[in-house]
Amino acid sequence: MISKNHLVLIIQARMNSKRFPNKVISDLSGTPLIERILQRVKKVKKIEKIIIATTKRKEDDILVEIAKSNKVEAFRGSENDLVDRYYQAVKDKNFSHILRVPADNPIPDPSEYNRLINYHLKTDNDFSSNICNFMRNGYPDGFGVEIFTVNSLKKIWKNEKRKKFREHIALNFYDYKKDKKNLKFNFKIGTVKCPKKISRPKLVFEVNYYKDYLFIKQIYEYFLPQKKFFTATDVVKWYEKKYYRKELN
Repeated sequence: MISKNHLVLIIQARMNSKRFPNKVISDLSGTPLIERILQRVKKVKKIEKIIIATTKRKEDDILVEIAKSNKVEAFRGSENDLVDRYYQAVKDKNFSHILRVPADNPIPDPSEYNRLINYHLKTDNDFSSNICNFMRNGYPDGFGVEIFTVNSLKKIWKNEKRKKFREHIALNFYDYKKDKKNLKFNFKIGTVKCPKKISRPKLVFEVNYYKDYLFIKQIYEYFLPQKKFFTATDVVKWYEKKYYRKELN
């Protein structure tokens, strides 16, 4: 019998991002972005394994090497069918829950991951998230994570054939843009309330474009000389001191 508490953290990454190619290895104070993510998520409690899930394309060989050098597992699967890539990565393993981490979120906060894990494991949710202002929880975009059950992923893998929903796993649970639950599977979903000190739902800390990278680079360059493992609270305070906008509160 699979324990309820067997968690795997999967970072989905590839080199050929259309909006900002090679962003996952862009330099953040002397270390590739994806390694910065690894340094931080290794502090998350209760996870048993970390996997970098990439594609079979030649240019993604470097991500496999990064996984090896950081002593985490690598898996290579479908380029665009993320449902299949995730499912194949875990189908023969003893995991019950998956944490999904996009490789464009370079400031994961382990404490916010732990908060969501503790909540999720006390529920019978199929899907929980604090990766953004999900269900109006008040979170900024980029500090948190998504968690879903392997059983729900298997159900999607077997029954959902539409390309859009194979490429974007979260859409099978919830459409963030439309702020609407997906009723096809009617999965049970939930979230945690964002701590007041970082509850800035309009802030975004992810890298989609080069300008986003330059913004995140500022954060790393500011904090690393003084604090290696800076927190979401530190970043929000830094932002408000540097870029404060009254309407963000």
